[in-house]
Formats: sequence, C-alpha cells, structure tokens
Amino acid sequence: MFAIPLGDGAELRPVEPWQAEEFLEHIERAREYAGPWVPLTVNVKDVDSARAVLQSYADKQAADTGRLWAVRLDGTLVGGVLFRIFDTSTESCEVGVWLEPSAAGRGLISRAVEVLVDWAVEERGMHRVEWLASSANHRSIGVAKRLGMSRDGVLRESFPWQGVRHDMEVWSVLAPEWRARRAAGRH
Repeated sequence: MFAIPLGDGAELRPVEPWQAEEFLEHIERAREYAGPWVPLTVNVKDVDSARAVLQSYADKQAADTGRLWAVRLDGTLVGGVLFRIFDTSTESCEVGVWLEPSAAGRGLISRAVEVLVDWAVEERGMHRVEWLASSANHRSIGVAKRLGMSRDGVLRESFPWQGVRHDMEVWSVLAPEWRARRAAGRH
C-alpha cells in the first residue's frame, strides 16, 4: 500500500471498504468535532454505513468521479480528505476534509489538501479546485485562505443541515494561480 508523507509522523493513505471498522472508530472520535459541518461524520453510524461510504468512494474512484484518502498520524486514522466531485469534462473538482480533535492544529489538512491539489492540477489537468464551507465554519475557511484560495461568493441558505440552513462560501483556486503560488515557494 502506498503512503505519501505529510511530515511529523503523518501520511496520506487510501482507505478502502475492508477498513470499515477502523473508519467507524475514527468517525466516532471525529463526530462531535466535525459533525456540525461534515455530513459524513454524522451519517456513518455503524460498520455497514461506514462500509457503504467507503464503497461509494471506491466506486467513484473506479468511475473517475471522486476519491477518498485517510490522514494518518503515527499510524492512526485521524482525518480524511476527498474529492467529493471530480469532473474531468469541465476540469473542475471539489475538495472536502474532516479531522478528529486530537489531530487539530498541526497543519495536517492543509498539507494533505496541497497533495490533492498538486495531483489534480499537475497529473489530471484540473483547471479549478473548489472548497465549500459553511460561513460559520471558521476553521475550514481559514484552511481555504492558507491554501491561497479566493472567495468566489456565498450561496445564501443553500445547505440545510441539522435543522439549520447554512450559507455556504465558495472558495477556489485556478491552475495558473496554484502553479504561481507553488513556484513562489508558498505551500
């Protein structure tokens, strides 16, 4: 199995349906922290639903329409990054992320997303990488800013989640902007 080092004992690895029990254990640790923002962390309730989520991303990967990876810290699954949408016909994709609280504040998500954006832009020819976040999710918006993304706008009350209609901010980075940022040494 391959792993991409993220530094400080962290790595990015695939996570597959056969790892559903470990994935569920991780989601249990992440649920309260990420649940207000990340439906996956609320919708995974048992091994079967964990396996179903992982299988849906395995199917997306096979169809080239999405992918999911585990963020591991010292071997323990502590978060995830994914392409929720991956559309080669429009050269656009959307990145999603979550983390459990024990791994917060270490830059793991920023480093993992850098790997994803590099791959999407340089290997797959994506022109636009999007990031959607509730306007109330300041941690997620902070990551988008650190990654050099631009705020495109707000989709007002577009996402009903847990009894609240959230304004969703749309952030993005275009391939030429990403390449310029990388060439300037900003990671």
